[in-house]
Amino acid sequence: MLVFLYGLYRTVREAYWGILVWSWVGYMNAHKLAYGFSTSFPFAMITAAITVPLLFLSKDKKTIPTDPLFFSWVFFVFWMIVTTIFCLYPWEAWDQLDKVLKIQLFVGLTMIFINSRKRIDGLVWVIVISLGYYGIKGGLYTLSTGGGGRVWGPPGSFISDNNQIGLAMLVSMPLMYYLRQQSKNIWIRRGLLGTMVITVFSILGTQSRGCFLAGLTASAFLWLKSKNKGGLGFVLIVLLPIAFMFMPASWHERMGTIENYEEDSSAMGRINAWMMAFNLANSRFLGAGFGPWNGDAFARWAPDPNIIAAAHSIYFAILGEHGWVGLITFVMIAVMALIQAGKVIRYSLQYPELSWLKNFMSMVQVSLIAFLVGGSFYSLAYFDLYWHLISFVIIGRQLLIQHALAQSGSIRSFNRHTVWSALARGKS
Repeated sequence: MLVFLYGLYRTVREAYWGILVWSWVGYMNAHKLAYGFSTSFPFAMITAAITVPLLFLSKDKKTIPTDPLFFSWVFFVFWMIVTTIFCLYPWEAWDQLDKVLKIQLFVGLTMIFINSRKRIDGLVWVIVISLGYYGIKGGLYTLSTGGGGRVWGPPGSFISDNNQIGLAMLVSMPLMYYLRQQSKNIWIRRGLLGTMVITVFSILGTQSRGCFLAGLTASAFLWLKSKNKGGLGFVLIVLLPIAFMFMPASWHERMGTIENYEEDSSAMGRINAWMMAFNLANSRFLGAGFGPWNGDAFARWAPDPNIIAAAHSIYFAILGEHGWVGLITFVMIAVMALIQAGKVIRYSLQYPELSWLKNFMSMVQVSLIAFLVGGSFYSLAYFDLYWHLISFVIIGRQLLIQHALAQSGSIRSFNRHTVWSALARGKS
């Protein structure tokens, strides 16, 4: 409560702090770990009620992005509203739309008001501290139980499930690496390195097979994106086998079921849900709207109507809920974000002073890849962190163009499209 009140005080002084407070409440869910009145106190609602009017009344520069990725995001939000209007299960859909639109509102505010390196780093620190807490807590628990226990997230949150908290921690690790790259304080660098190491054990402690696959993929891309490939490669070569051997036989048996998914009831339940979503999307252009993971939908479209399960995939969740248009748009946003981040990395090489932006976009790429791989197995399509990563790519492009405009010496003679085209040709 003290942290929350301090955050509100800072929000009144600097309105963008409201985005940081809202993100802290959403990612860390500290109130979910407490007791008494705090468990039902409307932290997020109060933050939003104070932040939104203050932001628009503030004297902060307000820049609406104009790139294709931003407009694809706007269309996706619009499409979710359309599918909800024509949904099959309104008692589920409208409640979920309310939650999703709140997240998208603050993602939109992030794109507009988190418009400097200082503010970006502030938001990244909030994410890293919030999820790093679970990395340290879960890692210590895994080490103390010899890997025998299972790590869970804060109850009643987006990441309460072991699989979801595992993926959230994994996606946050490249952001930890970015902060470590940028920090000049030796103790902060050591602290972030230690947090990354112990978070590895926390992720393994979730016993999530999807996180295991996504973690291997992310490790490879993290190494490719690292400036110090030798040092990071040595750490990975030493740490990963040690962590792998530390885990008990039950963990290895569970990971072994990846190869024999036909014998695993959980995996077969997911495949049944995926087929239901596929059949549903083929029969309804708009999909079912939010919430078709129930007996009625499975009776109508699933191969086995007796096995009812959640989507357990960001892609099939979107397909079942928003149809093929929704899925194509969702995938297009992901692909465009990866490509645009790559362009920002490449174009920023023309400006040595933007080395921090290059490093940041590189780690955002790694986080996106980790989420897109791990998300194949989990229902996290609307999770704040993924959409914050998308917003970071949009902000990165804006900052690069603004820097190029400032360097040109004749800001009025250029528009953003012209500058972006010039950057693509290497004519800074």
